[in-house]
Parts: sequence; C-alpha cells; structure tokens
Amino acid sequence: MSDKLFTRADVTKHNSNKDCWLIIHNNIYDVTSFLNEHPGGEEVLLEQAGRDSTEHFEDVGHSSDAREMMNKYKVGELVEAERKAVSKKAEPTWTQETQESESSMKTWLLPLVLGLVATIAYRFFFSSSQ
Repeated sequence: MSDKLFTRADVTKHNSNKDCWLIIHNNIYDVTSFLNEHPGGEEVLLEQAGRDSTEHFEDVGHSSDAREMMNKYKVGELVEAERKAVSKKAEPTWTQETQESESSMKTWLLPLVLGLVATIAYRFFFSSSQ
C-alpha cells in the first residue's frame, strides 16, 4: 500500500485497458493487472476506469474476500480536498456465534418435532385400539 496522494484529474488519465485506475472509498486502485481476472469481466471495470466507482462497487455487494483482495491494488488516496464522505453499505454481519446458534437450534429442533409426531401417532393408534 502507498500513502501517495492523487487528484481526481490524475485518476481520469488512467482510463484504458492498458492503464486502469478506479477510485473506491477515496482510495485509488490500479486494477490493470486484474482486468482479465475480474469475475464480472473486464468490461465492468473499464466502464468505470478513471472514475469514482464507489457507488457501483457497493451496489454489487462485494464479498469480504474481494474487499481484502483490493489492498494489493491500492496505489494511493485522493487528496484531502477532493474526498467525499462515503457511507459504506452494511455488510452481512454473519458471525461465528450466529452460525453456531442457528446450527445448535437446528440440532435440537428436528428431534423435538420427531418426538412430538411419534407421541401423537402412538396415542392415536393405541387409543383407537381400546
């Protein structure tokens, strides 16, 4: 990562498939080497080349892995005067604890339901035979 500062005018010069920069959350990314690897295709990135792509990036809902991968493409940041206040969309907050509690609930719910069904069936068949 670099602490180098760029203006929006600097970034607009990098708008081709041979030199592709994006602004996302006031950070500058050189994604030229990532164009062929991008799961959505290079066209998606080239449409945004040289521009602020924050809104488009958030609208797609990138995974935490994708967000982490961005770090290796960061070349700098926007100068302070040209930064925008950006509200990040809420990412899914699935935690290990939440997943464990859901799994725990499923573990005891199925036996409980089966037990109830077995009890009702037992009473139905044995009460009707008397």
